[in-house]
Amino acid sequence: MGAGGGTILVADDDRAIRTVLTQALARLGYDVRTTGHASTLWKWVEDGEGDLVITDVVMPDENGLDLVPRIRKLRPELRVIVMSAQNTLLTAVKATERGAFEYLPKPFDLKDLVATVQRALTQPRESVVAPGHGDEGQEKLPLIGRSPAMQEIYRVLARLMGTDLTVMITGESGTGKELVARALHDYGKRRAGPFIALNMAAIPRELIESELFGHEKGAFTGANQRHAGRFEQAQGGTLFLDEIGDMPLEAQTRLLRVLQEGEYTTIGGRQRLRADVRIVAATHRDLRQLVRQGLFREDLFYRLNVVPIRLPPLRERTEDIPELAKHFLTQCAAEGLPAKALDSGALERLKQHRWPGNVRELENLVRRLAALYSQETIGIDVIAGELADAAQSHAVPAADPVAADDSLSIAVERHLKAYFEAHQSGLPASGLHDRILREVERPLILLTLAATRGNQIKAAHVLGINRNTLRKKIRDLDIQVMRGLG
Repeated sequence: MGAGGGTILVADDDRAIRTVLTQALARLGYDVRTTGHASTLWKWVEDGEGDLVITDVVMPDENGLDLVPRIRKLRPELRVIVMSAQNTLLTAVKATERGAFEYLPKPFDLKDLVATVQRALTQPRESVVAPGHGDEGQEKLPLIGRSPAMQEIYRVLARLMGTDLTVMITGESGTGKELVARALHDYGKRRAGPFIALNMAAIPRELIESELFGHEKGAFTGANQRHAGRFEQAQGGTLFLDEIGDMPLEAQTRLLRVLQEGEYTTIGGRQRLRADVRIVAATHRDLRQLVRQGLFREDLFYRLNVVPIRLPPLRERTEDIPELAKHFLTQCAAEGLPAKALDSGALERLKQHRWPGNVRELENLVRRLAALYSQETIGIDVIAGELADAAQSHAVPAADPVAADDSLSIAVERHLKAYFEAHQSGLPASGLHDRILREVERPLILLTLAATRGNQIKAAHVLGINRNTLRKKIRDLDIQVMRGLG
C-alpha cells in the first residue's frame, strides 16, 4: 500500500503534534484519525479500523507501550510506530521487544516519520509477535543521555537485542564501551547466560590463548590442573573482547578459526568444544589503519565488524552533561558521600570543557566534588578551578617511559596488577609463574640475539647462561634465529 491510500490512527496527548501529523500525512493522500486517549485508539483497533498506528508512550489514561502487545495479539498484521519524549534506551528496547515496527524519539524529524510511515505500509508483513516482557519501568538505566547521538545508538541497540549478531563497538577511552556491551547482554536474548569480559590490553600476549580457550592439565609447565577459558565460561551468554586491537596476530588467527567453525579445542586438548557465545568486541584504536599496517587480520576485522557501533565522545553530546552529572551525584550520595548539586553556571562551564577523558573523566570529577567540597551547591568557581588543574595536567608532556617507570620491576608490577584486575573477582589459571617467566624470557633472548647479530655464543655470554641452555630455550620458545650474522 503506497501513498494515497490507507488509514492511519494517531494517538498523542499533544494537540499540536496531532495537527502536524494530520497535515503532513493528509498531503500524501492518507486518511488520518487522531485522538489524545489510548482508550479511543484501542476501540478503533478493536473495531478493525486503520492500516497503521502511531502512538505516543505517555497518555492520560494508559501507557502507549502497554497497548503495543495487545494490538499485535489482536491484529498481528497492524504495524505500530511508537513515539516518545522519554528518549531512553529502556524505552527503545521496550518498544522493540513489545512488537513496535519502529521507535522514534521526540522531537522527531517530520521527513523521518513520513519515511517510516511509508516503509510500514509497503514492506512485506509478518505475523510474528515479539515476545513481551514484564514491567521494567523501575529498572536502572544502563546508559544515560537523550542527545540525538545517543538516540541513534538506542535505536540500533534496540534492534540488536533479539539477535546474536556480532557487534564491534568503537570509541575513545572513557566513552562507555563496556556499558554498551553489558546493555546488549542484559536486555538481549542471552540475558540468562553469563557475561564474560576479557581485556586484551591487560593480558600478557603469551597468556591470551590460554585465557580465551583454556588448557588441560599438563599442557605446559605449571599447568597443574584444567583451566576453563573465557569461551567456555561464557557458554550460552556473551563474550566481551575489550581492546581487541591489542590482540597479537597469532591469537587473531585462532580466534578467526573459532568464529568460522564455531568450535575450538583447549590448549593440550583433543575434544572439540562448541562455541555457543555471542561476541561483542570493542576498541579505541582504528582497526582499519591496523589492517593497512599488517597488525590486524582483515578477515578477522570483517568477522567482528558485522554491526559497527561508534560511541560519540562527550564533546559531541554536551547536552547530556547535566543529566550525567546528576546521575553521578546521585550515585555518590547512594554510596554515602555528601549529597551535592551543581548550579546553572557550573553546568554551563562543564559543557564548555573538551573532556579528553570523556564520561569517565566527568565521573571522576563529580566524585571529587562530592568528596572534597563542603558546600551543598557547587558553583562555577569550583568547576573552573578543577578544570584548570585538569587542563594543566593534560598539557604536561609525557615523561621518558624508562625514567617514569623507574625500574623494570615497577613496570612488571604495574602490568601484572592490571592482569589480576582483569580477572575481577576470579583468579588466573594455574601455572602463572612459568607463563610469566616465559613471556619475559622470550623478548630478553630475542633482543640479546639481535644485539649480537645472531651469534649464540656471544648471546649466551651476555645472558650468563650455557650455550646448550640457550639453544634449548630458543627451541622451547620457538624463536627464529638469523643465521650467519655473528
